[in-house]
Amino acid sequence: MKIAVLGGDGFVGWPTSLHLSNAGHEVHILDNLSRRWIDTELGVQSLTPMDSIQERTRIWYQETGRRIHFHLIDLARDYEILKTWLAAERPDAIIHFAEQRAAPYSMKTDRHKNYTVNNNVNATHNLLNAMVEVGLDAHLVHLGTMGVYGYSTVGAAIPEGYLPVGIDTMAGETVKQDILYPANPGSIYHMTKCLDQLLFQFYAKNDGVRITDLHQGIVWGTHTDQTRRHVQLVNRFDYDGDYGTVLNRFLIQAAIGYPLTVHGTGGQTRAFIHIQDSVRCIEIALKNAPKRGDRVKIFNQMTETHRVRDLAELVAKIAGAKVAYLPNPRKEAAENDLVVRNEQFMALGLDPIRLAEGLLSEVVDVAKKYAYRVDRSRIPAISAWTKDIAPTLDRDPEGKALKSVS
Repeated sequence: MKIAVLGGDGFVGWPTSLHLSNAGHEVHILDNLSRRWIDTELGVQSLTPMDSIQERTRIWYQETGRRIHFHLIDLARDYEILKTWLAAERPDAIIHFAEQRAAPYSMKTDRHKNYTVNNNVNATHNLLNAMVEVGLDAHLVHLGTMGVYGYSTVGAAIPEGYLPVGIDTMAGETVKQDILYPANPGSIYHMTKCLDQLLFQFYAKNDGVRITDLHQGIVWGTHTDQTRRHVQLVNRFDYDGDYGTVLNRFLIQAAIGYPLTVHGTGGQTRAFIHIQDSVRCIEIALKNAPKRGDRVKIFNQMTETHRVRDLAELVAKIAGAKVAYLPNPRKEAAENDLVVRNEQFMALGLDPIRLAEGLLSEVVDVAKKYAYRVDRSRIPAISAWTKDIAPTLDRDPEGKALKSVS
């Protein structure tokens, strides 16, 4: 297939592009490189050294003989350019990663909230609008988040997207209907993913757009089979308080002798998936496209759930690290359960990679290799969900700041 990977320079987009190219597809990356500009804004860099997208694709061609094409397009702003590109290239499938993906970044300030909404929602709507306008019957695969469900529990497993309900009619009968699971976003970022869901429902119903929405858990790990092929194909590795995902942050903290920072009680239960499984799931979704006129196909793209404090204790045991319990910058329940249905991917042949000491050690080894690139001051999570929470946060988990003597 000819596949457009929107946001193909990112944490999941890059290894997905390599995986699909390796499988023989013609891959086109569309990206505005905003994630690199955000690194500059935040004064932080990927733990792993990242070459330009042009150099990355050159190395891939050198190693494999396969070309990955790059197009500099801002999906949220360049509607006419996007529409013209889609009309000319007419990809068979489109994978949509092109959204600002960090909840803490989306909550930093009012400017960051506005940017996240404008970027994410406009990008999604521009894409759908353009597909309809040029008559493109491509399969759209979107990377969403488990966060659309929220983290409260009602004592039942979260279904894959749709909740069967009974509705009492005026005649006193009960009719059955499938509705989207009630949205319960925990940040501005998660709210944009909830809005994406509604856009997908409308365009599938109104225009017959074929859409698969992947509600993904937290991604961990660094390497895939393809990123291991050459040092310059390495994936990005975020460790900072805004973009570093919780398990990867624990592993880098352990590697450099930094306290493992658990916020609140650590009783938050989260869903996880290894980066290799993430790209496999996307390939499985591509091979099982809905038909025109079908409702949006929704998968829960996760393989296991863990409490944050349990992960911290596991990593601490492996690496001999200390755990520091800090005030929570997020506005969320101190404890939650999370039971998630994920039978669809399992039925389609996913053999999941489980969280195991060997793979954890592999990530620690990567972190140790590039530890000289770490700016320890960027590790604390200090983006507060509300103005009341901000003054309570600990910006110095190592206790290195000078203390006054009274």
